[in-house]
Amino acid sequence: MNRVALRSVIGGLRSGGSWNRYISTAAVARNVETAEFLKPQNDGVLGAFQWRRMMSTGSASAQTSEEKDQKESGVKKVDDSMVVSNYWGIMTPKITREDGTEWPWNCFKPWESYQADTSIDLSKHHVPKTFQDKIAFRTVKFLRVLSDLYFKERHGCHAMMLETIAAVPGMVGGMVLHLRSLRKFEHSGGWIKALLEEAENERMHLMTVAELVKPVWHERLLVLAAQGVFFNTFFVLYLLSPKVAHRVTGYLEEEAVISYTEYLKAIENGKIENVPAPAIAIDYWRLPKDATLHDVITVIRADEAHHRDVNHFASDIQFQGKELSEAPAPIGYH
Repeated sequence: MNRVALRSVIGGLRSGGSWNRYISTAAVARNVETAEFLKPQNDGVLGAFQWRRMMSTGSASAQTSEEKDQKESGVKKVDDSMVVSNYWGIMTPKITREDGTEWPWNCFKPWESYQADTSIDLSKHHVPKTFQDKIAFRTVKFLRVLSDLYFKERHGCHAMMLETIAAVPGMVGGMVLHLRSLRKFEHSGGWIKALLEEAENERMHLMTVAELVKPVWHERLLVLAAQGVFFNTFFVLYLLSPKVAHRVTGYLEEEAVISYTEYLKAIENGKIENVPAPAIAIDYWRLPKDATLHDVITVIRADEAHHRDVNHFASDIQFQGKELSEAPAPIGYH
């Protein structure tokens, strides 16, 4: 089309026609603007003005194009560090504390926090009676001896290792029951949720301890190895005998209660500084703002005692020849 127009213009010029007759106003304006920009350097001011004008126009065009792309894709850039997508319709409401300050945690919400029941009986113990109980009890005691030899008086690191292991049984049990429910088209009696709640609670213990203890490289390596071995071993055990698996977990929680009691004694004796509680612990357990490490370890110990009861209860149900789904699960039991 441009070639046809060019030929027409050249033909008209040869026949003595006027240039303006063949060039539109827009074309003239565009050619003049280009000509002004291409003037020699002695017209630098005008050239600079035309350059800024073109840059401004290009910037506005690019901005308009970017806004158009954002509108079409549903993605809005809030700042340099966060991009919010409206395309999927997922909107996170603004959550505030009771005092009106913004809720800082994405890992849990205010309605998931709670006040630990520290009045629970810490001295409970399941006396092993059957052969399977005795095997479970002695296995846990052997593991306790190994951990004591390695960590000795380093209670913070010991707690960190304990929580990386304690968070596994609930996840494995919940996963196996979930798959069984799908295969058999039957309800779990709430035990899937109860066990996953336990796993999440143990994970929050670890996140809290991680605020207080900074593991060195060989401790991180030990965590990696212990988790890999324990997860696979416990998974096989749960498939073969869920009642023994829950009994093992019950005894592990008994040892956790003992470990945290020793941790508290070290704080009370001045061997470990009673530092202020991490912010995440204050919000998760609804502790006072002036809470200390002693308060945090106290509520964690109470949680472990509750997990002890839940797992021994689950094991007792199955030792009686019943399914977990036949007994209501202790959902929200902390």
